[in-house]
Amino acid sequence: MRALLKRELNLALRAGSGALTGLLFFLAVITIFPFGIGPDLNALSRLAPAILWVGALLASLLGLERLFSQEREDGSLDLLVMQDHPLALSIFIKCLAHWLVTGLPLVLAVPLFGIMLNLSPIGIGAVMVTLLVGTPAITFIGAVGAAVTVSLPRGGLLIAILVLPLVIPVLIFGVSATNGALFDPDPFTSPFLILCALSLFTMVLGPLAASMMLRHSVE
Repeated sequence: MRALLKRELNLALRAGSGALTGLLFFLAVITIFPFGIGPDLNALSRLAPAILWVGALLASLLGLERLFSQEREDGSLDLLVMQDHPLALSIFIKCLAHWLVTGLPLVLAVPLFGIMLNLSPIGIGAVMVTLLVGTPAITFIGAVGAAVTVSLPRGGLLIAILVLPLVIPVLIFGVSATNGALFDPDPFTSPFLILCALSLFTMVLGPLAASMMLRHSVE
């Protein structure tokens, strides 16, 4: 498993486009919203947590197609399915590597983008914490969509269509927890704990469901 994690990280870093594409898309979303909202800094600051969360969610969907596409192209997907190690564990490692390369940079970019949206330091910290907890759920849910569409040509758009309705609860509780840290009397603890539970739940169920879909596609 350590070798697989190292391999996935090396492949992702060697490609180099995943994290950069996500960050550029994240930046584009953050840049567009102020033009639509207008020069009201108070309104921009109030909407900043939702804007950051929407941008991070959409940016996280961009690289999901690459989770299994390379293995499908070079024929190693069959070996991945037939190996002695549990397939769900291998998928978990692949999702972890994918999140480290594509999801974690989005979290680290929040301070810069938060300043652009006139977000307070407390708000920046709350968005970072909620994204750190919530974005893994997007990756593990996306793994199921990637496994469903792995045998389809140009399945990137289909993945987004399949996954987007499933990650709406992650968005809702992520924004609710951030608003709870900023605005009284909105609660922070309850939505944050639910967000943690969603991530833990998808970490278990996502690889299992994805492994079933991959076995079905190979057969």
